[in-house]
Amino acid sequence: MDNSEDVSIDMEKLADTLSAKLETLHHLSKDCSIYRVAEPKRCLNPRHFTPQMVSIGPFHHGKEELKPMEEHKQRYLKYFLQRTKVSMASFLGFIKAKETKLRNCYAATIRNLGSDEFVAMVLVDAVFLIEFFLRFYKRNFRTVDDRIFGKPQLRNEIWHDFLLLENQLPLFILYDLFDLAKTATYEDAFYENISFVKITCFWFRNHVLGFLPLDENSLEIHFSKAEHFLDLIILCLQPSQSRAQITLKDQNIPSVEELHEAGVKFKPAAGSTKNLLDINFNQGILEIPFFKVYENTQRAYRNLLAFESMHGYKKYFNDYIIMTACLISCPKDAELLVQNEVIRLGNTETVPTVFRNLDPDCTLNSYNFQYSGVVTNLQAYRKLPWHKWKATLKQNYFNTPWASISVIAAVILLLLTATQIVSSLIAL
Repeated sequence: MDNSEDVSIDMEKLADTLSAKLETLHHLSKDCSIYRVAEPKRCLNPRHFTPQMVSIGPFHHGKEELKPMEEHKQRYLKYFLQRTKVSMASFLGFIKAKETKLRNCYAATIRNLGSDEFVAMVLVDAVFLIEFFLRFYKRNFRTVDDRIFGKPQLRNEIWHDFLLLENQLPLFILYDLFDLAKTATYEDAFYENISFVKITCFWFRNHVLGFLPLDENSLEIHFSKAEHFLDLIILCLQPSQSRAQITLKDQNIPSVEELHEAGVKFKPAAGSTKNLLDINFNQGILEIPFFKVYENTQRAYRNLLAFESMHGYKKYFNDYIIMTACLISCPKDAELLVQNEVIRLGNTETVPTVFRNLDPDCTLNSYNFQYSGVVTNLQAYRKLPWHKWKATLKQNYFNTPWASISVIAAVILLLLTATQIVSSLIAL
């Protein structure tokens, strides 16, 4: 047998090996909505994508640094089961029947958890979230051994992990498990007038809306369509009004200070507008929805950006970050917005840094930028000399009552002097 026959046999073996691998490939479902962040992006800001206190779902399950919270999860499961006649085995069987659907929600193959481990993990994590929201909604659900609600600082640190892209459970399983528990309780009135949507939206209104202005009614409207918590926020952030799509010819978006010098005024958006993304410019006034900046703002925003991009949504939040990063490019910009009650924060140095750090994660598409019309009108307003002259007069000479009086007195004195000179010339 010649050498060519040996090569042919080797290639057949290699083909068989590769074919076997192809047969074991994980089925990619179109239903996936929970993603792993790409390693290059994670390396730049690892803490922003990694839970610090509690793991939810399979991606960070079993990590050594998160194990202290596992006992609290199990304690919540114990109390949850004590209120219902539904057995733990029934809950596990219910999840087992939906295992394929649950696994398909994750973009990465979950190889580290077998079927039993996966089902148990879903039950413990899902009930932890349900019980957390129940105890936040009604104090009488809390127990004396509850260290989470007994220590507000711990509770505040935990809930930030609920908004991480890699730390999600599909909402449908939370919704279904809660309803299953309600079918047979030891006290009929225990869950009276309580639904999973109600307790979850109550928590969102009291925590998430503090740094992410949303129309409160949109939470219930979008809840049935949302895949998980981040998806719910992104759906609620969809602009409340459609904007005329025009090409942004000049990508130089002016800052707040530059606009202030051109006479643009700033005010928080009208009370009826609750959506963070509703930035508008009309008749020399730039309306920006009021927002606050917290320690974890950058972390939450970065996860929203990652999810919006990976899930293929239209990049509304991406455009908002670009717009805001340009508007607030230095502490002076932030100071002007604080003075005009558009933002609230403790340190004007932090806001430009937050948005400047987020900006590299974004891409400006001139053909599909949602604020193209706003930016074009701002640029045109800024180019008119009259607006700048008027602003200079007001800011430098009429900025206080005493300055105004001084200017008026100077003008009157100048007119009197001119009149006296004219009278003297006539007399000659």
